[in-house]
Amino acid sequence: MPIPIVNSIASWFLKKRIHQIELFLKYPNEVQHELLSQLLLKASETEFGRKYGFSSIKNYDQFQHQVPIQNYEDYQPAIERSRRGEHHIFWPTPIKWFAKSSGTTSSKSKFIPVSAESLEACHFNAGKDLLCMYLNNNPDSKLFTGKSLRLGGSKELYQENGTVFGDLSAILIANMPFWANYSSTPSNDVSLMSDWEIKMPAIVDEAVKENVTSLAGVPSWMMVLLNNVLDKTGATNLKEVWPNLEVYFHGGVSFEPYQEQYNKLMGNHDVKYYEIYNASEGFFAVQDQNNSKDLLLMLDYGIFYEFIPMETYGTPHQQVIPLSAVELDKNYAIIISTNAGLWRYKIGDTVKFTSLHPYRIRVSGRTKHHINVFGEELIIENAEKALHITTVALNCDIVEYTAAPIFMEGTEKGSHEWIIEFRNPPEDMAQFEKRLDKTLQELNSDYEAKRHNDITLTNLKINNARPGLFYDWLKANEKLGGQHKIPRLSNKRDYLEELLKMNK
Repeated sequence: MPIPIVNSIASWFLKKRIHQIELFLKYPNEVQHELLSQLLLKASETEFGRKYGFSSIKNYDQFQHQVPIQNYEDYQPAIERSRRGEHHIFWPTPIKWFAKSSGTTSSKSKFIPVSAESLEACHFNAGKDLLCMYLNNNPDSKLFTGKSLRLGGSKELYQENGTVFGDLSAILIANMPFWANYSSTPSNDVSLMSDWEIKMPAIVDEAVKENVTSLAGVPSWMMVLLNNVLDKTGATNLKEVWPNLEVYFHGGVSFEPYQEQYNKLMGNHDVKYYEIYNASEGFFAVQDQNNSKDLLLMLDYGIFYEFIPMETYGTPHQQVIPLSAVELDKNYAIIISTNAGLWRYKIGDTVKFTSLHPYRIRVSGRTKHHINVFGEELIIENAEKALHITTVALNCDIVEYTAAPIFMEGTEKGSHEWIIEFRNPPEDMAQFEKRLDKTLQELNSDYEAKRHNDITLTNLKINNARPGLFYDWLKANEKLGGQHKIPRLSNKRDYLEELLKMNK
């Protein structure tokens, strides 16, 4: 299809969709509560609907009172029944697809239901909206003159009892319309390869021959791919390989530690970065402005949102509030009810609101991924920002990291122990340790209080990881590629100890 026609179609869709977006921007809470009513009505005759009296729920207060908050363990028996082919349990239409995801790098897998409604109204609409917002902000874009290099999961799809499971990215690729596949590289056959070490060179071989105008994928794994592209071509930056490359759509992990490295990969050319916030459970937010780290919370994708202030999370006084009650710059755990039949489900992520008109957020971490052994409340947001500031100041780059506590023993005080794999190491590791520790204190008052005069915590300790350590650890745990992530912070030493044993 000629590019002018494609651009005209995109422009038409953009204008139509922008009107719908303006509706939830203007009436966000009304849109959310109407959506809740629609979800409850549709699922009222399911097993869950009858159990919790969906048909009797007339407002949010009743919903909060009658339906309990649930995690994956609560849901697992119902999901297993659904995977065996039972219908009408938590959603009225048959669930054929299940996104296999650990959410972390733990060995236990989760199987998240993906309904036909969530595929279309959530995941695919989000992909269209992302393109619409980008084109709206960049009317001179030549995005459709080339292809998008997509980097999805490394797992193929598996059939069982009439249902199918696999990485969410594999499910999306299997259901994409023809035009989306036509405009993407690599081919479906390569995208769905299960062996990551065979898949990587296959992607490179296909992609270097294409006119790539955009990238899409998780920053950590995309960086591995792009470095392989430079190795194969001998180019000094990606603009030499793909001169029309203009944007990188990324999500899955914080981009902050990778920002400077990507700038170097791009040869410091004017390539834009657009962040998305999605998961197996749904697509939640999209960057809607150039040069912004704030993400617009999408309120009409079939997802009803609730939030738990983290200062009350897991306590006897835990609070749960609707979107209309959130405040700026507070950490919240997210609760969702969806058009795939997840009801008041804890997804494990935390966010902060940076704007209430409209509702914009930044992902601040995970409910389980923090260090708070000594009351220091160190969250991923602190760690990522401190590393970024420190690496820029000391002109070094990191590949991956994880951190855990050193527990108090006898009269010895505690501290934090890190293991960091550097692509370009600092000249003085002791200086790096001090600078990182000082920056963490500047960013986190609780950490600063515990470090004051070494009252509870002593200076952090950093182990220099050998090249390829984190890759080898992921490979040993069968977690290569896709959405698998290094557990960045933990209250336990399990991950750290495994890595230290392999760091030889």
